[in-house]
Amino acid sequence: MTVGVRHRLGVASRAVAAIAGGYGVAALSSVVLALSLPAIFGMARSEATMTGLLASFAVFAFAVMWVFAARTASRAWSGLAAAAAVLGLLAWLMHATGGAA
Repeated sequence: MTVGVRHRLGVASRAVAAIAGGYGVAALSSVVLALSLPAIFGMARSEATMTGLLASFAVFAFAVMWVFAARTASRAWSGLAAAAAVLGLLAWLMHATGGAA
């Protein structure tokens, strides 16, 4: 494989990671915030949902920037996977307990 092809595949992999992985991390962060804010700050559920949704836009932008700032595409993917695993575990725990974990 030539250097040019390998570079293009790395950029394509990062683009997929930024779009799909960034969306996944942003969605999970929205869920975690929507479940935890009412229990922590006594916020109404509707306000917590809206706050989580609005914060997810910033999380998505940060994830996209981080993917393209990572040294390698595999490091970008592993970072997104780690963040998604932590957020998914938190969301699952909060859902199972009915509030903040």
